Amino acid sequence: MSNLDREAAPSLCGGRGFVVTEPVRELLSPRHVRLGESTEVRRLLPNLGRRMVGAWCFVDHYGPDDIADEPGMQVPPHPHMGLQTVSWLHEGEVLHRDSTGSLQTIRPRQLGLMTSGRAISHSEESPRPHARLLHGAQLWVALPDTHRHTDPHFEFHAELPEVTAPGLRATVLMGTLDTATSPGTAYTPLVGADLALTGGTDVRVPVERDFEYAVLAMSGEAHVDGVPLVPGSMLYLGCGRDELPLRADSDAGLMLLGGEPFEEELIMFWNWIGRSQEEIEQARRDWMEGSRFGEVEGYDGAPLPAPELPAVPLKPRGRAR
Repeated sequence: MSNLDREAAPSLCGGRGFVVTEPVRELLSPRHVRLGESTEVRRLLPNLGRRMVGAWCFVDHYGPDDIADEPGMQVPPHPHMGLQTVSWLHEGEVLHRDSTGSLQTIRPRQLGLMTSGRAISHSEESPRPHARLLHGAQLWVALPDTHRHTDPHFEFHAELPEVTAPGLRATVLMGTLDTATSPGTAYTPLVGADLALTGGTDVRVPVERDFEYAVLAMSGEAHVDGVPLVPGSMLYLGCGRDELPLRADSDAGLMLLGGEPFEEELIMFWNWIGRSQEEIEQARRDWMEGSRFGEVEGYDGAPLPAPELPAVPLKPRGRAR
């Protein structure tokens, strides 16, 4: 999914200077952003005070939306570099196309993982016809310098490993949780897991002490380390835990995101992640001139133009303002 904000601002993130090395409970409020004709998302990362969680650098939560009489998600072709996109659905379908020739319909609890590497472009749309409801999350993972120029590619994994406990089913979409490891390619130590809790559950999930974590509330109401979360909110947890207490009085859905704090300082502008202003400027020229990012075939519509760069110089900085 793209950042469609026509007033795009640079996000300066990365580095270990703002890593919280002890357990905290920092509630992040979303910013509401319009995507296309009928989809509004709640943007949790980058946030006013928190830029990254491990290598996770962008989190949008959308729905559940009734799109029975709407076009649904319609995101025209747009470019990416220096990151991975993770598409995750609870309800509905999304049709993915990209400039490597990939064409894939993604359904609930199937992993669509696109590694942009040096350059890729893609589109996302609700199929025609499509399901009545659309509900999911779109996430980005920053690529480390050693892998950010890799060849672009797309992975689809219909079957993913699970960790279960009484009242809990955890689907591991990225990295490793407990004894389960996702088949999705990860370039830094991290974890992404979908946690389905049944009402009355009181459970502790094992986590890595050296990872920082956040939990995104997808549906229902749950308590995470004693903090109540409602859908569309996210709780940043810092580092230093061996287990994470979860409690749900009714059925609830959460996403656990974590990873080793990201060492490198980054510039994130529009749909690109780079290390310098020159890289971002070159990416914009290449996209507007129709070179490097390839062509998405089959989408009924024009590609998105890139927003203007800000007048102030772009410099990579830390993880928080």
